[in-house]
Amino acid sequence: MTYHEMKEQENRYVMNTYGRFDIALDHGRGAQLWDVEGKRYIDLTSGIGVCCLGYDNDKMIDAMTQQAHKLIHVSNLFTTEPMIQVAKTLCTQTGMSKVFFSNSGAESNEGMIKLARKYSFDKYGEGRAQIVTLYNSFHGRTVTTLKATGQEKFHQYFFPFTEGFAYANANDIASVKAAVNEHTCAIMMELIQGEGGVLPLDPDFVRQVEALCREKDLLLLIDEVQTGIGRTGSLFCFQQYGIKPDAVSMAKGLGGGVPIGAIMAADTCDTVLGPGTHATTFGGTPLICAAANAVLAEVTNPEFLASVTQKGEYLKEKILGFGSDKVKGVRGMGLMIGIAVDAKERAALVKEIMDAGVLVLTAGTNVIRLLPPLSISYEEMDEALAVMQKVFCK
Repeated sequence: MTYHEMKEQENRYVMNTYGRFDIALDHGRGAQLWDVEGKRYIDLTSGIGVCCLGYDNDKMIDAMTQQAHKLIHVSNLFTTEPMIQVAKTLCTQTGMSKVFFSNSGAESNEGMIKLARKYSFDKYGEGRAQIVTLYNSFHGRTVTTLKATGQEKFHQYFFPFTEGFAYANANDIASVKAAVNEHTCAIMMELIQGEGGVLPLDPDFVRQVEALCREKDLLLLIDEVQTGIGRTGSLFCFQQYGIKPDAVSMAKGLGGGVPIGAIMAADTCDTVLGPGTHATTFGGTPLICAAANAVLAEVTNPEFLASVTQKGEYLKEKILGFGSDKVKGVRGMGLMIGIAVDAKERAALVKEIMDAGVLVLTAGTNVIRLLPPLSISYEEMDEALAVMQKVFCK
């Protein structure tokens, strides 16, 4: 089908819940994508940080093909080897204790919320269920994770929301302490506020929050849905902050393009969710875990992680080197990069960049966000940079 034929069918049969770009993609290889009409793009989005090893990755395809011939799905009433392998790798690489598998980032965050509330209920009984999150955060689009999200614009339409959340200012420990009370059971944070504008938290602030959690027996919950699986130059971002969370959520890059999420728990709370307290039909299914094992085999390699840091620094240096007044700043870690621009100019800049063959994302109100495949080559980056420089320097 042509693009226009596809859009006609989409408008007829698909709910209009996304502000899609005027592009219909057909296939890809590495960090390159082609649309249905044959136009080629350098992809700096990786499916919003999902396709961390790029497209048409032979190792992932081989792993899933072999597993599909064995078992695709059998339910969590039985044990399967691929699931165990993923859990073992995650725990041994991080020092965490146990893993629960889910299907998405929002579902993983829901699981962390349940874990924290049950931890507190088991020790203190009812009435200690509040979770403090940060303003400008984003934790998902379910009724509960929308309320956990510290942005008022998301608290619309779907009333009543799940109660039990309070909000504090990022990088302001006094604000966090003011939000904590006798009803609080946990503090939940993204170490880089991705949807909020690619805003890394201050390391001293993060360590102060950790100390507060230890002082008051609150669980420290770290949302690594976007920052995890090598995105920031370490397997998980918390490893660069020098903290030990009680629980960590993940999704996106873990499956390299197929849907999977997970929660890791430390030994402080790894037995809280027992049989019957939490479950999901598709969590940890063998086919998806085969893909995750292929991803982890790549992204746990120290040389691979070092290359992510090096590529991120290369992109930031080159973008700042444009010398364009339209670039107000560049921030981020690894290959999670935000380019600050004038909010009024952003839409036009994004359109020009994409029309010229480079796919980018947005975040916050004035940020162009880059989340390229971690495997992107320097040649692919240079091609994308040349396009962006031409647009920014007009």
